[in-house]
Amino acid sequence: MKISATIIAFNEEKNISAAIKSLEWADEIVVVDSESSDRTRTIAESLGAKVLIQPWLGFGRQKQFAADNAENDWIFSLDADERISKELSEELLHLKKAPENQLADGYLIPRMAFYMKRPIRHGGWYPDWQLRFYNRRLGIWNNAIIHESVKVPNSAKIKKLKNNILHFTVENALHHHRMIGERYAPLSARQMFETGRRTCPLKVAAAGMAAFLKTYILKRGFLDGFPGFCIASFAAYHAFLKHLLLWEMQRKPKP
Repeated sequence: MKISATIIAFNEEKNISAAIKSLEWADEIVVVDSESSDRTRTIAESLGAKVLIQPWLGFGRQKQFAADNAENDWIFSLDADERISKELSEELLHLKKAPENQLADGYLIPRMAFYMKRPIRHGGWYPDWQLRFYNRRLGIWNNAIIHESVKVPNSAKIKKLKNNILHFTVENALHHHRMIGERYAPLSARQMFETGRRTCPLKVAAAGMAAFLKTYILKRGFLDGFPGFCIASFAAYHAFLKHLLLWEMQRKPKP
């Protein structure tokens, strides 16, 4: 088995080096850069990655472009703010040596997020299974506006790996606030609107509290201490804002 690792990136000079170095076990590393204005491309090329420039197509289509331009059928898709743990690297190296008839068509991998410099194990953040290692002859990225994923036929054989992708998604509170306000809430609202979901003032008012209770109490976010409280609070903000934005979309007059 030969594996192509793919990364999509935009202005990721802070992250791209560590991401690529965690993929040293791969036979090829493909970085698709959506016209960065920083040193992302220079750093990636200096580390031996094949760098392709592609104007932004959307998350799923950008990742599919990366897979389509890889040399090998087996694809490992990594985000720029993620790393492959040492244990996962060893697990993948062992899998590379396995007979082909023992392989699945794709592998779900647990993803461990770090927040306030500590791993988060509750609040719905872990294990956060991700189908990131797959045979591109069967798997294809969907075109979801947000939370894109690889889709495979129902007949495909999917197994789980034991070790973690490490996710360093949030730098600080201000970064978390901006991510929700500038990306996740607007994209979530748009996806809800385009799939026919609707809201009302009562749902707008209740969404935040419901999200906080679900994250902090039902999914035991309190076990992660103060970071767990902050995560639940931002989940409440995200839920409130996406419902409010959806409500505004509904009220716009049709052209």
